[in-house]
Amino acid sequence: MASDIARTMLATVRDRATRYPVVTITGPRQSGKTTLCKAAFPDHPYVNLEQPRTLEQALADPTGFLARHAEGAIFDEVQRAPQLLSAIQVACDERPEPGRFVLSGSHNFQLQGAIAQSLAGRTTVLDLLPLARDEMRAFPDAPRTLTESLFAGGYPRIFSQSIPPAEFHADYVRTYVERDVRLLLNVQDLGTFQTFLRLCAGRSGSLLNLSSLAADCGITHPTAKAWIGVLEASYLVRRVHPWFHNLGKRLVKTPKLYFLDSGLLCWLLGIREPDQLDTHPLRGAIFESWVAAEVMKARANLGIADPLWFYRDQSGAEVDLVVEAARSFVLVEAKSGARVAPDAGTTLVRVAEALQERALGKTVVRAIAYGGDERATVGGTELLPWHQVDRFAWS
Repeated sequence: MASDIARTMLATVRDRATRYPVVTITGPRQSGKTTLCKAAFPDHPYVNLEQPRTLEQALADPTGFLARHAEGAIFDEVQRAPQLLSAIQVACDERPEPGRFVLSGSHNFQLQGAIAQSLAGRTTVLDLLPLARDEMRAFPDAPRTLTESLFAGGYPRIFSQSIPPAEFHADYVRTYVERDVRLLLNVQDLGTFQTFLRLCAGRSGSLLNLSSLAADCGITHPTAKAWIGVLEASYLVRRVHPWFHNLGKRLVKTPKLYFLDSGLLCWLLGIREPDQLDTHPLRGAIFESWVAAEVMKARANLGIADPLWFYRDQSGAEVDLVVEAARSFVLVEAKSGARVAPDAGTTLVRVAEALQERALGKTVVRAIAYGGDERATVGGTELLPWHQVDRFAWS
């Protein structure tokens, strides 16, 4: 069962709980937040704010409700009762004991404003994404091939309850994405929203042109921008911006779009069997999205919130991911094939040389994550097989 699988983030959660009175864990629906909270704080009472009666009590009298949990508790889906955060602020100011309250939520933008207003300086915030490759190894029936891994994705219940991936993702889209996200956006036309989701899936791993996306979907540019923002805040997608030495430029240039779960991405693309991936025209983009998500998971599990970047210069040289750390840059290319062409690292070398001049003393590391099985170093570039992506120092 999922509860028997120790999440990599567990050590990070426990460490942060020694320094902050409130620990906030956010992430997509069904990523395992509740299981992680209970594992990290087994002595804390668990309060589910999705229960109608419990939510009603929390909204009617936040102070009195919190008084019943004065020694601490886990409050699940806390974004449903933002008034409770003000009561928690007062309680923490009176007794700033570390690890006293644990909050979880699946809609980041709803939590962000409330936390900024009430709990700034009192909470640490961690993002729990679906299972990373290293966590998946603990399941006896974990995917053994790249195709199976891409198709399955990483939502824990697929493995803990042996749910066929296509069945899980169909239900996930119907019960969470089309329900929760549509309610947040107040979308009346389900068909248009479904089209938007599938058009976004077709752009995963590509530059995000909102004007083109809006036109293809028949909506306005501001609407497309708002919908992407909510998909990102719901941890379904993430935008990765281009790297520039000038920080201001990084945030205004066209970003790339990545889905954070390859299984959900496959389902939205109409892939219903793993074998379809073998000849699918978007296999490369799906693999690149999977690699990007694995890097994000590895860093998030360590509590690293720094964004990833990609690189593209005026001559057209492009690198899929730039992982920026305190003392290094890691340049990453994703190649879904089982073999890597002899000249595959040429662009990496050229970009590394250009980046080194502006790296402010940082080391520049080159890596190609690919669909093969052998790990090697060729001309200073590390060839990283897909099944060892979790065994690279992404931090």
